[in-house]
Amino acid sequence: MIGFYNYTVVFTYLSVVSACMSVYFAFGGNIKWAILGIVISGLCDMLDGPVARTKKDRSETEKKFGIQLDSLSDVIAFGVAPACVIYNIAVHCSSSGVGVLKVIAAVAGIALLICAIIRLAFFNVSEEERQSIDGNKLRDSYRGLPVTNVSLIFAIASLSSYFIEGNAFVITMIVVTALTAFFYVLDFKMVKLHGKMLIVIGGFGFVALLGVLFSPLAGF
Repeated sequence: MIGFYNYTVVFTYLSVVSACMSVYFAFGGNIKWAILGIVISGLCDMLDGPVARTKKDRSETEKKFGIQLDSLSDVIAFGVAPACVIYNIAVHCSSSGVGVLKVIAAVAGIALLICAIIRLAFFNVSEEERQSIDGNKLRDSYRGLPVTNVSLIFAIASLSSYFIEGNAFVITMIVVTALTAFFYVLDFKMVKLHGKMLIVIGGFGFVALLGVLFSPLAGF
């Protein structure tokens, strides 16, 4: 069979599964679990790199395969899934008869998806160039906002549901989505976290996950 099958890709595939479940829940009106699906995808994506690097005998082809696989997974988890979620937030959380919010949410979601694709394509090209120069050295920064961050951004933004609801909540999420799309493609330097800082971010993400789990958003 084509492809590479070992433990280094498990978290990447789990991220895709979680993202697909997020889309399923979103269109079913279960906004809480739709957002949780994106958060879980983010946690999986945070783990797949460190796990892959534990396999010391990876060939160059395996490494390139991993980069491409990760980016294709990220399109679904941090492009398609958030786009579906923001649209369904407008559908299921806005006041009846406010169709304009659905249109705006759809536009914001499409913009997020397109910017995510641009960001990931640019990363793939720059990462191949960097590895040809630096080899296996870990990068110390990114250009633009890595798409994985939308999982934490959506989780934190959704906590506003504890204080606002209806159209106010929908507008808040649309604005957050639009800003996230903009920062995907904005050319600025963002430090990449390693080691213990990843544990801190992971812990923060887990706390945000719990916050979403017990939020008043529609869900079970």
